[in-house]
Amino acid sequence: MVSGRKIPENISGDAEIAPALANARDACLAEVGQPGSPEPASALEGPAWRMPEELRPIYEPIQQEIAQVEQFLQAELRSRFPALDELMRYGFRLGGKRMRPALVLLSAKAIGPIRPEHILVAAVVELIHTATLVHDDVLDEATMRRHLLTINARWNTESSVLLGDYLFTHALCLATRLEDLSVYRVLAETTRTLCEGELRQVQQRGQYSLSEEEYLDIIWAKTAALCECACGLGAYYAGASPTEHQALRRYGSDLGVAFQITDDLLDLIGDEQRVGKSLGTDIAKQKITLPLIHLLRQLNDPERNRLIELLGQPIQSSRPLLRRYCEQTDAA
Repeated sequence: MVSGRKIPENISGDAEIAPALANARDACLAEVGQPGSPEPASALEGPAWRMPEELRPIYEPIQQEIAQVEQFLQAELRSRFPALDELMRYGFRLGGKRMRPALVLLSAKAIGPIRPEHILVAAVVELIHTATLVHDDVLDEATMRRHLLTINARWNTESSVLLGDYLFTHALCLATRLEDLSVYRVLAETTRTLCEGELRQVQQRGQYSLSEEEYLDIIWAKTAALCECACGLGAYYAGASPTEHQALRRYGSDLGVAFQITDDLLDLIGDEQRVGKSLGTDIAKQKITLPLIHLLRQLNDPERNRLIELLGQPIQSSRPLLRRYCEQTDAA
């Protein structure tokens, strides 16, 4: 059910599934770069998740089911140990707008009825996604996400690493409740693919000769694979035909790639107050992203050498100059 394909193909819309696909696409765009409101002084006050107003029209077809996923997750992420309970509840608030559960549910809705298995799968993919966010913040030394302090900023690195591990393993434990062993295998293999993508990106730091094809391959693994999995499993449990199942998987893959490219661009030229998380971390960690690949391609050798030298400077001085470079060359 999960493709071994590295670079996603284009997908042409199907008249029957297009409305749900459009909703999923708009949810992705709404998640990236939308302004947010500061959280209350106590980050554990109020409900764990509030549906942003811009998402209500998109999530309207699955409003009841997305609420069920949220209730299920809140019940699962509790501990009898107060300190751990607070850590897990706080970490769960960093997950964002529940785009990946929405992909499961909207894909299902595009094909047929939503079943109990969809709720469980949606919860599992959200736990996997949240685990990657917690670990990403450690790798990037980020201090802010969703207008909240990251786990490593509020607690420590050790707690972040272990919480991410816990969320990964808890997700796979929940997946064992699914009777179909092939679905469990898909979820486990997708989780492994995410980790492989992150490892490959770490290994490619500072490799300014990285090609666009290699970059797309990496972001497919670290981001798009889970979106493809979400759409594919949503379609699978709704009884999709092979053609519908393949189309939705490809759609999720393309959507995930587009999402990551946008996120990488925001890291370079976005505004932290609007985006709600630490930016410039890719530059600080010498991650090679698509805007940088395009920028390096357009410069002559002396300019390219100056740019590489600039990338080694502190982020406070290098990011504004890089942004100006991108604007002057249309690399962004």
